[in-house]
Amino acid sequence: MRYSLVALAIAIALSSSPTWATDANPAKPASASTAAMNKDVLKQLPFQDRADYEAARRGLVAAFEGEIKNADGKTVWNSHQYDFLKPDQAPDSVNPSLWRMAQLNAIAGLFQVSDKIYQLRGMDLANMTIIEGDDGLIIIDPLYVTETAKAGLELYYQHRPRKPVVAVIYSHSHVDHFGGVRGVVDEADVKAGKVRIYAPAGFMEHAIQENVLAGAAMFRRGLFQSGGTVPSNEFGQVDTGIGKGAPVGGTISLIAPTNLIAQAEETHDIAGVQFVFQLTPGTEAPSEMNMYLPQMQALCISENAVRAMHNLLTPRGAEVRDGKAWAQFLDDALVRYGDKAQVMFAQHNWPTWGGEDIRTLLADERDMYAFINNRTLNLLNQGMTPLEIADAVKKLPGDLDQKWYTRGYYGTLSFNTRAVYQRYMGFYDGNPSNLDPLPPVDAGKHYVEAMGGAEKVLAQMRAAMDKGDYRWAAQLGNHLVFAEPDNKAAREAQADALEQLAYRSESAIWRNMYLTGAQELREIKPQQGARATADLIRAATPTMFMDLLAVRMDSDKAQGHDMTLNWNFDDLDQHFALTLRNGVLTYRENTSHAQPVATVTMSKAVLDRISLRQLDFPTALKQGDIKLEGDAERFKAMLGMLTSFQPTFNVVTP
Repeated sequence: MRYSLVALAIAIALSSSPTWATDANPAKPASASTAAMNKDVLKQLPFQDRADYEAARRGLVAAFEGEIKNADGKTVWNSHQYDFLKPDQAPDSVNPSLWRMAQLNAIAGLFQVSDKIYQLRGMDLANMTIIEGDDGLIIIDPLYVTETAKAGLELYYQHRPRKPVVAVIYSHSHVDHFGGVRGVVDEADVKAGKVRIYAPAGFMEHAIQENVLAGAAMFRRGLFQSGGTVPSNEFGQVDTGIGKGAPVGGTISLIAPTNLIAQAEETHDIAGVQFVFQLTPGTEAPSEMNMYLPQMQALCISENAVRAMHNLLTPRGAEVRDGKAWAQFLDDALVRYGDKAQVMFAQHNWPTWGGEDIRTLLADERDMYAFINNRTLNLLNQGMTPLEIADAVKKLPGDLDQKWYTRGYYGTLSFNTRAVYQRYMGFYDGNPSNLDPLPPVDAGKHYVEAMGGAEKVLAQMRAAMDKGDYRWAAQLGNHLVFAEPDNKAAREAQADALEQLAYRSESAIWRNMYLTGAQELREIKPQQGARATADLIRAATPTMFMDLLAVRMDSDKAQGHDMTLNWNFDDLDQHFALTLRNGVLTYRENTSHAQPVATVTMSKAVLDRISLRQLDFPTALKQGDIKLEGDAERFKAMLGMLTSFQPTFNVVTP
């Protein structure tokens, strides 16, 4: 499938999952060593502590059990797919700690958090919070897609007065916290001033741009992280650590904010409810904020303190987050609101009640991120490499390791310590032998040859698995599969090793990544990619379009085709001077070349229609929607040098 110029990265990074082949689940049972390892987990953690089960059910007004469908009648969300989680005892194929978390995240419905504060939980990846104001409702984070947001609001209306929505607040710039906005408000009401939309400074830029330039790769890896192609059962996807998963096939929307929070702390009166906004840029998202509601003694901690260790670097890919800043902002919240708040709710998982428990959780999570940052720096300054640090930092210090809300259900110590190393030192570990390592296929062939051939490597893999040493088996198997990708026995053995690692994982997303890898090794392949979402395409700026155009330029094809172009958006009075030189496309904004090879003039609306595949370039030219002056053939040749990315590239095979 070909993606148009700007639609590609935005659609891939932010739209719903693609359609995949769904052969019968070929999962194998947990091995004896995996079952034994998971049983040992029961001795290591305080499973007798059931307080979270009470907290996750506290204030339940109405349970949600059922399906949410889109306009085509296709299921977007189905709570029944997690009915298998009901038994208290975890099966051998799921880490008991993860099973516990998966059960808690499956408790779904409408909950009263405190007087005038309600949450919809378990109906999407994130939570939607509803605050009852004097003359209407204030919604914090209208979920991932319009269908789940609309269904959540309707469930609320079935049990509470049907007041209009007068304000929406986006806590941060990730799509699961704004994508459902058109399910709860009409843009016409926003334009008319009947509804205000609040967001942290930089929201629109980061909501669109964070995934644009690496969109195809992020989407592909995001499928591994979410486990969106893996069946939900005791051998498959059970959770994501911060929620059950993302809706599939829903409609992502976006309405631009009317009010941006730009100061470190700002106070606003919204429908008679006082909000104190605390900006926390560079924490869980580049653009994020906490909120304190003094009249209700309630603290919304956004996604900065959920019931799990979060990611300093997401496996799907992103810029490394700042653990030091994250810890500092949590401490700031503790200082500002810790002695005032009596309830703290986040936009994932369930709330915390009571001042002492709130202060303890904030301090614990502050200490967790500070420890990860500082301990990594301590060890790297002693000369340890990323993998050595990841292997050395096995657990959190003191009581933190025994706190359920610091467990690695989402982020992990292994990944987060390597993220800190990358933030400060880069990917290179300092060993000259790693300056120019062989790529995976070449390395695999050399390793297999050095070990005596494929059969001997396969025998060593199986011997390692018999001992329960699946990490080593997977490393051997990776070399063998990349050396001989058509070796079915090697692929099967590698799938088996990854599967057992999945069964042992406390991290939901590590489990999902292992299982997705096993699935693909067993030749269950993607069939089509995601579709663009109109709101996100329209929100993308011409500058983002130019950035993506430069990324898509194939420098090999472009060699010897130097040229200059002018590209004008007449409706925005925005001009770009493009230069193709040495196979590299660069641009200057708000200027023009004196003697370009060609000049393109169009409106942003036409670009949006092309990006959404409602219009193609030749038709737009023919009917006058695009004006092209100069050497049309050279311009067309330039377009032919652009790469069309496919979000189905191989990951666990060459």
